[in-house]
Amino acid sequence: MRIGLLTAGGYPYVDGDAVLWCDRLVRGLGQHEFDVYALSRGPNRQDEDFVPLPPQVRRVRTAPLRTAEDDGVAHGRRARRRFAEHYGELVAAVCAAGAGSTVAEDASDAGSRDASGDQADRFGSALYGLAELARETGGLVGALRSDTAVRTLERACRAPQTLRTAREARVPDLLAVAAHLERALRPLSLDWYGDDGLGATDLCHATSGGPAALAGLLARHFGDVPLLVTEYGVHLRSHYLTLGPDTAAPAVRALLAAFQGLLAAEVYRAAAILTPGNAHARRWQERCGADRHRIRTVYPGMAADRFTDVGEAPDRADPDTLVWVGRVEPAKDLVSLLHAFAEVRKEQPGARLRIVGAPAGAEGAAYLGHCRALAAQLFPDEAEGAHAVGDNPVSFEEIGAPGAPTLPEAYAAGAVVVLSSVVEGFPISLVEAMFCGRASVSTDVGAVVEVIGGTGLVVPPRNPRALAEACVALLRDPERRERLGAAARARALELFTVEQNIAAFHSIYLEIVSHCPVRRVLLDESGEPLPFATPAESHVPGRWTGPTARTLPRTTPAWATDTPVRATPLAAEGAR
Repeated sequence: MRIGLLTAGGYPYVDGDAVLWCDRLVRGLGQHEFDVYALSRGPNRQDEDFVPLPPQVRRVRTAPLRTAEDDGVAHGRRARRRFAEHYGELVAAVCAAGAGSTVAEDASDAGSRDASGDQADRFGSALYGLAELARETGGLVGALRSDTAVRTLERACRAPQTLRTAREARVPDLLAVAAHLERALRPLSLDWYGDDGLGATDLCHATSGGPAALAGLLARHFGDVPLLVTEYGVHLRSHYLTLGPDTAAPAVRALLAAFQGLLAAEVYRAAAILTPGNAHARRWQERCGADRHRIRTVYPGMAADRFTDVGEAPDRADPDTLVWVGRVEPAKDLVSLLHAFAEVRKEQPGARLRIVGAPAGAEGAAYLGHCRALAAQLFPDEAEGAHAVGDNPVSFEEIGAPGAPTLPEAYAAGAVVVLSSVVEGFPISLVEAMFCGRASVSTDVGAVVEVIGGTGLVVPPRNPRALAEACVALLRDPERRERLGAAARARALELFTVEQNIAAFHSIYLEIVSHCPVRRVLLDESGEPLPFATPAESHVPGRWTGPTARTLPRTTPAWATDTPVRATPLAAEGAR
């Protein structure tokens, strides 16, 4: 089949997000053809920025996501009126979304759900109306940046029954919201949705929510192409975490949150299947209105081969060493880990802690400096005797250093692997430790409990005492460490390999196409419709069978369940 792979800021760019996962997926499904449609973060990205592409990638089309220039389209009076109408409906739905969330306690839940559904329908109708206008006129970039858009947004904010914070929006707030909406709606102006683009594919696979999923929505609207959405990190949750109180005014945050929530709800409603990467992401999708019967959890696939030597070899690690591996940033909460290690040293004086990882950007570098200073304060250099050189029990290293030349060897250096995060999505470092057959102590955040599944110890986040007690318990019990490590490796090989991930998506592709085939007119060499191009059994009317649907035994045909009708005698028929 032919797959339209939709990415935003990721594959096929070398420095994009989720490049490794997408590349493994495309290479693993060599029996299919892929057309890659990539929304890039920067302008004028060239082909040399791509990763090496396999032959099943037929073509790549790109468009800038954040730096699009004005399209130069001049709209006539009728087009401007249509734009004002549809854009007004869209921002009115945004301003009214969630307005009833603080109503009196005696308000019925059913009424709130009905009101929310009305706003979602209003948002969807306006969104597709803008898409059709963009397709007819050649683009809406200039219109979305115009004064008309800002004035329309202001009228929607000042209307009755809108969000209280929206009514308090000032001019700078309105300009900020209008600029964000223009960037978020840029996929409307792309020329990707015709018969020479996404309309020619059998399936659209959006590798994230947000802009990539919006392009898939439009392909579904214009070409009835089924949509698959994969979210290893929920786009709506990422938006909430990024746009915090220190980054924008309350009105801006409220309006943008309402817009992203309505867009996510429309994506979840229209997608044939959603594939979250873990149960944590699945709960977010269900909370936003996704039908649980159309959700299939597909764990990220990771290459286990590089960890085989460590995972299958006898454990030769220092029995008193704890190892932490990852990107150094505040969310990893290394401060709590250092305080926990101070408690560990009281019970295990010979214990050592190795922190292996590079800082993530400027913020990570500053945080690493703070952690180094804290370690020097908590653990002054110690010496075994009066004539020995002092040594700190905490070391900070990076992959490639003499003590940790490779990632597998970094995990192999410790008897116990520790994860101390306060925010975590899918814990990749924890899965790598499981591949290496290491026992672990982790904090209960994100998908940690789902990943570890009873093969390691889990403690509350921001609790150094509990973290220290769990580490001491494993350091003192080598047999328990060995049992947990073996169970962890077996679990990781069963659930989190590349092969498992590819097999799951191959099955889902077939499931979607079998239920939602794209029916298009195919022409022969003379330009005439090609007969029998689509087999008659490719589409069976009706809905997908849900868990409450009545199913019949395989041996009983459907027509046999109806009330029998007595045949008319031939003699009587002839007498007539």
